[in-house]
Amino acid sequence: MPSTFTGRAKASRSAQQPFCSGVAIAAWLVGAVSVMAVETDFERHIQPILEDRCWYCHGEGEQESGLRLDSRANLLRGGDSGIEAVVPGHPEKSYLIDAVTHADPDVAMPPDDDKLTDEEIELLTRWIDEGAVWPGQMDAVGEEKSDHWSFQPIVRPPVPGASDDGGASNPIDAFLLKSLRERGLTYAEAADPRALIRRVSVVLSGIAPTPEETERFLGVWEIDEEVAYQELVERLLASPHFGERWAQHWLDVIRWAETNGSESNLYRKNAWIYRDYVIRAFNEDKPYDQFLFEQIAGDTVEQGDATGYLVAGPHVPQATVGREPAARRQARADRLDEILQTIGASAMGVTIGCARCHNHKFDPISIRDYYAMAAVFEDIEFGSRFPEFGEEHPRKVRGKAINRQIRELRRELREKGPWIEDWTGYKELHFPTTDAEAVRLTFLRDNVRIDELEIFDAKVCSKNHALASAGAVASCSEEITPQRTPVEKINDGRYGSEVWSARVGKEYRGKGSQVRPWVQLTFPKTQSIGRIRISTNRSDYDETDYLDGLNKLAFEPFQVEVLSKAGEWTPLTATKEIKKRLQGDEQRIATLETLQGLIAQASEQGPKPSFIARFIPPAQTHILARGSPENPRDEVSAAGLSELDGELGLGAETPGKQRRREFARWLTRPTNPLTARVAANRIWHHVFGRGIVPTPSDFGAAGAPPSHPELLDWLASELVRPTVGRPWSIKRLVRMLVTSRAFRQSSRPSEAGLLADADAALLWRYPPKRVEAEVIRDSILRASGRLSSEVGGRSFRIHNVKQRYAQWEVSDNYGPETWRRMIYQERMRRVDDHLFTAFDFPDCGQVRAKRPVSTTPLQALNLMNSDFVLDQSRRIADRAAGEVAGEEALSIERCFELLLGRKPDAAEREASLALARKSGLAMVCRVLINSNEFAFLP
Repeated sequence: MPSTFTGRAKASRSAQQPFCSGVAIAAWLVGAVSVMAVETDFERHIQPILEDRCWYCHGEGEQESGLRLDSRANLLRGGDSGIEAVVPGHPEKSYLIDAVTHADPDVAMPPDDDKLTDEEIELLTRWIDEGAVWPGQMDAVGEEKSDHWSFQPIVRPPVPGASDDGGASNPIDAFLLKSLRERGLTYAEAADPRALIRRVSVVLSGIAPTPEETERFLGVWEIDEEVAYQELVERLLASPHFGERWAQHWLDVIRWAETNGSESNLYRKNAWIYRDYVIRAFNEDKPYDQFLFEQIAGDTVEQGDATGYLVAGPHVPQATVGREPAARRQARADRLDEILQTIGASAMGVTIGCARCHNHKFDPISIRDYYAMAAVFEDIEFGSRFPEFGEEHPRKVRGKAINRQIRELRRELREKGPWIEDWTGYKELHFPTTDAEAVRLTFLRDNVRIDELEIFDAKVCSKNHALASAGAVASCSEEITPQRTPVEKINDGRYGSEVWSARVGKEYRGKGSQVRPWVQLTFPKTQSIGRIRISTNRSDYDETDYLDGLNKLAFEPFQVEVLSKAGEWTPLTATKEIKKRLQGDEQRIATLETLQGLIAQASEQGPKPSFIARFIPPAQTHILARGSPENPRDEVSAAGLSELDGELGLGAETPGKQRRREFARWLTRPTNPLTARVAANRIWHHVFGRGIVPTPSDFGAAGAPPSHPELLDWLASELVRPTVGRPWSIKRLVRMLVTSRAFRQSSRPSEAGLLADADAALLWRYPPKRVEAEVIRDSILRASGRLSSEVGGRSFRIHNVKQRYAQWEVSDNYGPETWRRMIYQERMRRVDDHLFTAFDFPDCGQVRAKRPVSTTPLQALNLMNSDFVLDQSRRIADRAAGEVAGEEALSIERCFELLLGRKPDAAEREASLALARKSGLAMVCRVLINSNEFAFLP
């Protein structure tokens, strides 16, 4: 409702015949006052106000801000803001009343010089309170279904009849050839087998084939082309490199990275276990509906590592936000928006974020839809937790095996008294079983910082008697300087949320003073204890890593006393005493070193706190006017898109897990037209380099239409069809695409094709494309023989250890520790890796459903002069020369085979020999790495 309303409305009334005379108006006003005690009549009291004061700008002829007030249905629906203008029975929730009373200065309608009278406002308020009765329009609801293609049900079309040339045995070819024939085109000739093996190897595994793999393929090809190709495809689909390749596509779309972004850009500790989940899911060919379900509600089905999907995007950490309540509310809203953007772009193909402040301008997504989806994820917060694993999960299996060894060593150590274990984020003090009414820790230092103190049962190792929820009461010494955080925080069960700190008062400090800070936990009854765990800021350790000064433990040395039933304090042990007793006990020292090694293994290979989201109690969700947390309006319940029957039947009290579980079921229903279409199109995009819908994450009106709509629907229906093999199988659909004639044709251009379809969207040839940054890098490593085949695990580092608010700097992006697939390189937001960022490797700040392809001088410079290429070129040259006993001409041939998968022709051999004699064989390798043949798929 813009401010131009007043002038235009005034002009309208002065230029037109008055609605009634001055006498009549006076009589009407008197009548209006007199009806305050009777039921409001629409035609007598309300219609004149709307017609005279509102309809010129909000009627049939014009709808400023998308708002119409000339029908009840439109009043109920509201305008572009997405907030109902009228909520029958609730004037306090009706935006119309806010506007006419000027409660919201930004939408004061009409403005001050033409504001409605108090009597008119009273009439409107009473009319709404009485149900907003509009005769003849009480059954109209104003709901309109979108006619946009992507929101329509998927209808499986018939496969076109076989073509005249017999090339439509694969349904994909039948659809494509039909479209080509209509334009007077057909497929190009079949691709050369050397080009074909390189193409399918890169598409399926992300690495060029080795010379040996190529020769084996060509040998079988000469006997039976179809057998050779089918066997090749099956081998690549079964390779663990398939998961690595296709996981990277998914990580691009969801903007996954291992830092937060924002000013601090902190490293997200153990976020990589989600990356490993994705790789494993693609390698196992996990059904796509299950894949999506687990990423939204994996904690409910013992796949807790999958929920890293929900917190894959950037966020501003709490320490950066500060303590100001409005800033915290805004930051929370921003974090929920990141979650919705991730799900909208990757799974639904819609720009859901456009409905955050108002109804979507182009698509049938209302602001109510946006906040109903936000309500689904109210229990999600960016952070770490221990993932929920089933008994068969590899980390659970490995963790159990290591813990059995740890328990054996602990039994051996317990015979000789107390010991200390360092778990990096915290320390554990173990001692023989002791009965205690209370436990007191006295710190032999002037200042102490503790986020949590835990005291565990001697037999039930997971039972923490120190918890306030278990009845334990925390207290502390009186001689400390008063602190902002109360001592009760040390046993509230929350790590790092608020750290209790203590400092001895100035009057008690100094040489000879015996005053020391202490804390005490008193149990409701005598407990049998055997272990104390203490930390300074454990969440700092669990959440992030690679910071100078991270997790400084500010509590050692300390001593422990226990209160017996007799009411006496008895010394139990002291950290200094434990270390002193170790001196000279070589066997115990060796046992402790072995134990610490196992602890390190458990932290690396078993279940551990990982950046996969933490859970919080769901808060109430309100529609936020103009997207501002300071303008909450109607409360909404968790739901999907109303356009696609997203009502889930949930209420405000529904637990977070159930909200996410029901939403995931709605999202993966075979009848949901977006999910299967988006998935099928994304697979097509990664096989052919361009989607049937060229905007893979925007299937809305602002996106591009499908080039082959019937083919897209056939693929979507085929993906979910339970009657053919495994429903929702990614590998089955990929197999169908790469075995089609469309995929196996040459990339050579034809004049007719270029004239009719220059970018080959109709696939009259296989569209040549530059390979991604990872393919270039990994193929170079494979050529040198240095590429590690290890799958999964912690990301390799290329950056420094930094101060909290410093910037990351590249320290080593080419040494031996980096010789793994590039998917395992740590993913840092807002950081140039000084090499492959130039090849459009994403910085994970924005959704990258398809990567841009640029051509810049920096690319050639990096492939000619970077430390990585210089080092690897020497290694490729050394390998080539070593494999042919140093024979010059054969060394040249071997370099071509290792990098290009073929031998040089006569001219190339002669030029390469001349270059090698002048500048060395490594220079020949650098030239080949810089060639278009190396960087492009044929």
